[in-house]
Amino acid sequence: MVEVTEGIRVLIVDDHPVFRDGMSSLLESVAGFEVIGQASTGEEAVELARQLTPDVVLMDIGMPKMNGIEATRALLEVCPSARVLILTMYEEPDSVFGAVRAGARGYLLKDAESDDITRAIRAIVRGDAIFGPAVAERLASFFRTGSPVRGPAPFPELTARETEVMDLISRGVTNQEMAAHFGVSLKTIQNHVSNVLAKLHVVDRTQAAIRGREAGLG
Repeated sequence: MVEVTEGIRVLIVDDHPVFRDGMSSLLESVAGFEVIGQASTGEEAVELARQLTPDVVLMDIGMPKMNGIEATRALLEVCPSARVLILTMYEEPDSVFGAVRAGARGYLLKDAESDDITRAIRAIVRGDAIFGPAVAERLASFFRTGSPVRGPAPFPELTARETEVMDLISRGVTNQEMAAHFGVSLKTIQNHVSNVLAKLHVVDRTQAAIRGREAGLG
């Protein structure tokens, strides 16, 4: 168990600079925290953790290329003393289980109160495991019934067919394979994929697949 001392050294990892800066300002305003770095990608987080050996890493999930779950696993290999607290918008059990399997010690949603975040950081440094109320309820439901409580459709802006396409993108299925699966032309599938990327505001299939897997598709 790690003893809680003054100056918990925190690394903030998120691809949105406004969120990083806001979280940094919050922690710097509270006694007992020191923000030692910020990273915008999973790869950068791993390298900074290697250099800075933080006590706690606040980790987003939805990042391009190396997502937060993959980054957590890689980061703990180079800095095993760190405690990872996931801060994300995703509350699906698959994301929670994936984060825990990767070695995360806590999982909160980004709409958590500031006091809840600082308490969670102190708690995981003490050796506790922390889950926000919404996440805890999802997990409790899963263990009670064997299936999670379903929230709204993960991507309500997509049509039913586009959601099917998104699920196949999340599985790594190619356009040609989708065309054969649905019995339509390659051009039709290309149009569906283009619509999915545009509606989700992502630049390529890789980012779409990451979004899909984090939402429980694939």
